[in-house]
Amino acid sequence: MKKKITIKDIAKAANVSVTTVSFVLNDKGEKMGISKEVIEKVLKVSGEMKFKLNMIASSLRTGKTRSIGLIVEDISNQFFSDLARVIEREAINLNYRVFYCSTGADDARAIELVSSLLQANVDGFIITPTENMKTTIDRLSELQCPVVLLDRYFEEQEVSHVVLDNFEGGKTATNYLLQKGFKKIAFITNYSQLIQMQLRKDGYSIAMKEAGLYDESILLDMEYHINEEERIANISEFLNNNPEIDAVLFGANYLLLAGLQSFRKLKFKIPADKAVISFDDHDSFRLHSPSITVLSQPIEEMGKKAVKLLMMQMNDGSNYQIEKEKKIGTLIIRESV
Repeated sequence: MKKKITIKDIAKAANVSVTTVSFVLNDKGEKMGISKEVIEKVLKVSGEMKFKLNMIASSLRTGKTRSIGLIVEDISNQFFSDLARVIEREAINLNYRVFYCSTGADDARAIELVSSLLQANVDGFIITPTENMKTTIDRLSELQCPVVLLDRYFEEQEVSHVVLDNFEGGKTATNYLLQKGFKKIAFITNYSQLIQMQLRKDGYSIAMKEAGLYDESILLDMEYHINEEERIANISEFLNNNPEIDAVLFGANYLLLAGLQSFRKLKFKIPADKAVISFDDHDSFRLHSPSITVLSQPIEEMGKKAVKLLMMQMNDGSNYQIEKEKKIGTLIIRESV
């Protein structure tokens, strides 16, 4: 039978006292004057040894549960599932557990999830907010509940966030198509007030205007809350009505997944008939023939940074400095252009 790891084992491995380990694992390290280097060492060793703190006993003593509420749009979407994997790994290394939740882009559902996680006494939140969630985020700030926004944010709201530079991403992808000689470049997205989708469209629009080729008629805005069949039908109709389109930039990976089915339905060949680029990578895009060029987000960096900002906020309390970070995406060139 495998020996259970104890606080004594952690103390021995980290070459510190049992008391020091206890203070660190119960979030009292800084209060007790333990250096940040020692705190980080203890957390690293305990993570490597896969030490599991008794959460119930700890929460009764400290009022903390060593848990994080992670609220994303759709955990089944590969972008969010990959992000969640990074966040959970980083949290486990710090002896935190993660509660996953999906909103389905439903405002009422999102607000209900925040309320439920508050009742569960999570120590902080990492949230991909829905369109009308600003008031709820404001409320968390008023409650002094640590929160970091991921993938999207609300302008003029003073809350830490980690996002892609979506405007630059839209310009980069569009300019690549322009450099390859394409002129009738369509953009397919969702009609949304969400900042990340607006900025992707803005980046595309600016690049097309700078090239003197902007044409609003080849920009398709669809409702978010439609099913896959409706997306396929809308994209097929759009492409049929605009035969001059020679390239398409898709605003999200699930939009391209529908788009590929539209292409098959219309018997369009990539890139012979139309070149294709999508925001956000997907395993199937590498396997597709031809493979799909994408504007990929730095998921590893984003997930790590979100956890780091949340931990800083939980440790520093009122002294915490808000950070708003934009990460640059990478254009991964494949065969679809």
